[in-house]
Amino acid sequence: MNIPIDLPRLKGFRYPREIIAYAVWAYHRLALSTADVEDLLAARSVIVSREAIRLWVNRLVNTLQIAFAGTDHGRTTSGTWMK
Repeated sequence: MNIPIDLPRLKGFRYPREIIAYAVWAYHRLALSTADVEDLLAARSVIVSREAIRLWVNRLVNTLQIAFAGTDHGRTTSGTWMK
């Protein structure tokens, strides 16, 4: 996953924007639960709670969707398959 250069700075968060963006991306793009994302990050030595992941997703999904919209390479951003 490539983090877009125009991703806004996320002030007030403990973790760098790359970790937060990866967690939100994995939650939505890979259809993982917060527990799965927590385990995925723990395997990379990032200890974060499920509640923090849920808050990131709820607060940042629109911001990150706009930032990643240009990097989708023709795929839809709605999560549905086009026929």
